[in-house]
Amino acid sequence: MRYLRFFLMALGFALSSITFAQRNTAYQQYVDKYKDAAIEQMHRYKIPASITLAQALLESGAGTSYLAKNANNHFGIKVGTGWSGPYVTRDDDHKNEHFRKYKNVEESYEDHSQFLLKDRYKRLFDLNPLDYKAWARGLKACGYATSPTYAERLITIIETYELDDYDEDRIGLRKYKRKTQPEVQYTAPTKHPVRTVNGIQCITMREGDTWDAIAKETKIAKKKLLKFNEVDEDFLPPVGTNIFLNKKAKKADTQYKDYWHKVKAGESMYTICQFYGIRIDALYKMNFKDDSYIPVTGDLLKVR
Repeated sequence: MRYLRFFLMALGFALSSITFAQRNTAYQQYVDKYKDAAIEQMHRYKIPASITLAQALLESGAGTSYLAKNANNHFGIKVGTGWSGPYVTRDDDHKNEHFRKYKNVEESYEDHSQFLLKDRYKRLFDLNPLDYKAWARGLKACGYATSPTYAERLITIIETYELDDYDEDRIGLRKYKRKTQPEVQYTAPTKHPVRTVNGIQCITMREGDTWDAIAKETKIAKKKLLKFNEVDEDFLPPVGTNIFLNKKAKKADTQYKDYWHKVKAGESMYTICQFYGIRIDALYKMNFKDDSYIPVTGDLLKVR
């Protein structure tokens, strides 16, 4: 079983050559322009920013649709009951249907959130706010759109433009994580600065490093280093990997409470464990996985 695990690690590293779908410049420009509006709605109403942006991109053609240009309607919301404001007429499922018209795009984003707060969509808010796939499929199940491929189209947009980075301020969380890893030197001069990750001292694997050299430098027995980092001596982690100088924890730092790690191309269970300073068996257990599981790009994993 141990050799299977190392095989899976190596396979994970090999997957780094995976390529993403080519991005559309107009879509990226739209994301750059309106991401703050989506994040603001997320903070107000707990609707994932990735979902809001993906729906806006799809429904408005990145702001180029007739409704977007002539009615500031970026979500294709029809007049329906309870709307007393202006509207425009457009063919959709039927001829000459009435669609809401807004003063500006921000009003459209606000009305979209209010629209999802209706009882019809109430069950969406029981979903994990970081599980954009569940939200996309939930929207389709609740009847937001009639297209049978609506959910999968949203998911493709989110993954192509990495919109889930904006969910629950993931970008800010990563910046904060880096800032809270102060570098402190050993009392004796060493080649590697020592950092603290998850309350555990570690150094960063560099080009040309070996277990023997690290053991000599840190004055920690090689056998212990291998045990702390859950590897055999013939396995050298990639450059940039955290190498821990003590036993890792069972859970990630408290700042990752209710946080889900989105697997990136090339990541393995091992590299994820080394990033957060947690034991590999604990990561499998937290996510109800066994050694046969190979993480796939886009998977969400609990780390605490």
